[in-house]
Amino acid sequence: MLLPGTALLAAALTVSGCTSGSRSSSSSSTTAGAAVATASPSVSNSLQDDYQRVIANVLPSVVQITTASGLGSGIIYDGKGDIITNAHVVGTASTFQVSLANSTTLLDATLVGSYPDSDLAVIKLSSPPGGLKPAAFGDSGKVEVGQITLAMGSPLGLSSSVTQGIVSATGRTVTEPKSTDSPGATIGNMVQTSAAINPGNSGGALVNLSSQVIGINTLAAVDQETNGSAAPGIGFAIPSATITSIADQLIKDGKVTNSGRAALGISARTFYGSDYKPAGVLIVGTTPNGPAASAGLQAGDVITKVGDTPVTSLSSLTTALASLSPGSKTTVTYDRGGQTKTADVTLGTLGP
Repeated sequence: MLLPGTALLAAALTVSGCTSGSRSSSSSSTTAGAAVATASPSVSNSLQDDYQRVIANVLPSVVQITTASGLGSGIIYDGKGDIITNAHVVGTASTFQVSLANSTTLLDATLVGSYPDSDLAVIKLSSPPGGLKPAAFGDSGKVEVGQITLAMGSPLGLSSSVTQGIVSATGRTVTEPKSTDSPGATIGNMVQTSAAINPGNSGGALVNLSSQVIGINTLAAVDQETNGSAAPGIGFAIPSATITSIADQLIKDGKVTNSGRAALGISARTFYGSDYKPAGVLIVGTTPNGPAASAGLQAGDVITKVGDTPVTSLSSLTTALASLSPGSKTTVTYDRGGQTKTADVTLGTLGP
């Protein structure tokens, strides 16, 4: 479900992962009873040409990934066969089959590393063929609302599919639903897009008109008021800056040593008030010389706010921190012995 920090979204919306639970297409098609309308002469041939150019440039870099439990998408990261995808696509698997956009041959791949906290993973082709086309990654810090985007992947098992939309918002903080393949990670700075994202799109590319990957398709919103049906035009992608940082570490070391995620340097649990409702986060311990300890926070303090964001539970604390950066300063409001206090904390980095 969506947590505080995504207040501009309807409260009835939640999000769902976009990994297909089937290894084959389950889609169906219909033909309209009326004659197919011809394109209006006012349609810009230039824009159409741009779409086709981007698809020709990027689609060869997008692959389909199959595991024993389902399928998803991935992006060729380099010429050595490394492929970036979502951690919830790989799940607990260590071996995979990969289909390239220009081939029907199934290629074997193995896991390089997975980082569920950011829902990213890298797999590698066991015998990379010649002619692999790595994707070009753009600067997600320059992404602006209104930019045209194309989402590429294998929705419902339909490989090499493309949908179009715009960037609807940036800087979204979204919490994934928990599942057997996802711990329910809270991810900050996500790109919201109106391009259709469906099951099987996870791990695919969100692309700008400069043929650059600006995000990795990860989540689609669903409307709980309609029994969890899809909420059209509300999807989320992990930004390219996070993708490249995590991928480079996984390829080099097989693990992540610098998450890029803010942390207080505490161990904690949800604190319940006298009415047995969540009322904050109780600090159980602090990292010596860590951000919280250096600011004077100690075991027994109950955090109730980070900046202007109320904190009532561990999940709300995670959400508040996900929108902040390591090295930045924030004010932490806490209770100690019945008194409300504040501390200015310079945030650290969440460990591996």
